[in-house]
Amino acid sequence: MKVGDPLLTQLGLVLAARNLKLVTAESCTGGLIAGACTSVAGSSDWFERGMVTYSNEAKTELLGVPAELITRHGAVSREVAMAMALGALQHSRGHISVAVTGIAGPGGGSEAKPVGTVWFGFARGQDFVHTECVRFKGDRAQVRSAAVGHALTRLVAIVSGD
Repeated sequence: MKVGDPLLTQLGLVLAARNLKLVTAESCTGGLIAGACTSVAGSSDWFERGMVTYSNEAKTELLGVPAELITRHGAVSREVAMAMALGALQHSRGHISVAVTGIAGPGGGSEAKPVGTVWFGFARGQDFVHTECVRFKGDRAQVRSAAVGHALTRLVAIVSGD
C-alpha cells in the first residue's frame, strides 16, 4: 500500500465523516495495516491505535484472547479472529476494529490451513462482528500485502454500509 493510495484516503474520509476511530490487532501482517493507515496525513483524526500481537501470548495478554481458545481452535481460526477484533475494542478507545491472523509462509502451513490462509475479524461495538477467511496466493510478502489490501477494502465497505 503506497502513501496517497485512494483506498486509504477513502477509508479516512468515511471514518472521519462518522466520527469513528479505528483500532487494529495484527498478527501475520505485523503492523502493516496500522502503518498504511498512519501514512495518511491527518490519520490521527480516525486512527486510534494498532496492536501487533504476533505471539499467542501477546494475543492473550494484550487482547484478552483466552489461551484455551487458541489451544482448541488454533491461532489461525475464525474464533481467534473474532476474539482479537472484540479484544481490540475492549482494550482501546476505538469504535471499529480489524483483526488479522494467518499463515504468510513460507512455512507453517498444513493441509487444513495452507500457507496463505488468513482469517479476518471486524467488530463495531459489541453489536457487529464479522469474520471471513481468505486464501491468498504468493510468497510471504504477497500474502501480507494482499491481506492489508483486503482488510482496508472490507473496512471501507463495512463503514460505508451504515
